[in-house]
Amino acid sequence: MIRIENSVTMSGLALAVALLAAPSAQAQSADMTFFVTSNGPGKGADLGGLDGADAQCQKLAQAGGAAAKTWRAYLSTQAADGKPAVNAKDRIGKGPWQNARGVVVAKDIADLHGAANNLTKQTALSEKGEVINGRGDTPNRHDILTGSQADGTAFAAGEDKTCKNWTSSTQGAAMLGHADRQGLRDDEPSKSWNSSHPSRGPDGGCSQADLKTTGGDGLLYCFAVN
Repeated sequence: MIRIENSVTMSGLALAVALLAAPSAQAQSADMTFFVTSNGPGKGADLGGLDGADAQCQKLAQAGGAAAKTWRAYLSTQAADGKPAVNAKDRIGKGPWQNARGVVVAKDIADLHGAANNLTKQTALSEKGEVINGRGDTPNRHDILTGSQADGTAFAAGEDKTCKNWTSSTQGAAMLGHADRQGLRDDEPSKSWNSSHPSRGPDGGCSQADLKTTGGDGLLYCFAVN
């Protein structure tokens, strides 16, 4: 009887610890204000424009327990068809931003676009709190769609760096950042989290297959604006 009672007591303690830990994890996710999408819409860089990209962020935030916030994708668009350019840095609020585990990745816009930000492979987590595969992993998924220059602004009109402002999987190319900030050499600009290199591939650079060619998967950076 003593052994049985001890076993029951230990099981009860384990259950109590688990129940206490669960709300803490949920609260941490609810406080999340930044994540990398665990998946894209599946049509390459055709995101349905900025609205479609924002909707993807909002959908995954809901799955991650942070639906109460308003989410925006870190994407720029270029001036076209009489519409002005949109800068990614102007879409994402003022910060600070923290990942699903409560780690602050940047204090504000200046910090986010400065050399001292805390965006690394270990902190640029998905809405599930998971590390995104990077260079050396199979498959590599570190290419993140941004269409942006290193300072978070849009490229000038002309050469397409946004796959027709995120509406095409067959035309143009997309500027990409590296979530793990890893390149082939230490001096490469490809170590940039938001402006490493343009997409490319057999179909031009905007299809799902093209994005996978260089180590991507149509993923996005998502930031909470409130």
